[in-house]
Amino acid sequence: MSARLKLTELAPGATARVKDFPKNGTAFLRLREMGLLPGTALTFVRVAPLGDPIEIKLRGYNLTLRREEADQITVEI
Repeated sequence: MSARLKLTELAPGATARVKDFPKNGTAFLRLREMGLLPGTALTFVRVAPLGDPIEIKLRGYNLTLRREEADQITVEI
């Protein structure tokens, strides 16, 4: 059985698949253009020292996201 979590709830080194995220707004258009789509595998790399931003690895590159954006992305482990 798989669990659904917010992206920000993952521990560093954890892998997951994107399940869902809001479908509107310019930030999410930008994320889709960078390959963050439902079903995409990703690895949670790290959190910045002050807790924002977070870094994930997907499709062979690292991407940093604001915690506010990452909180709205649902993943499945």
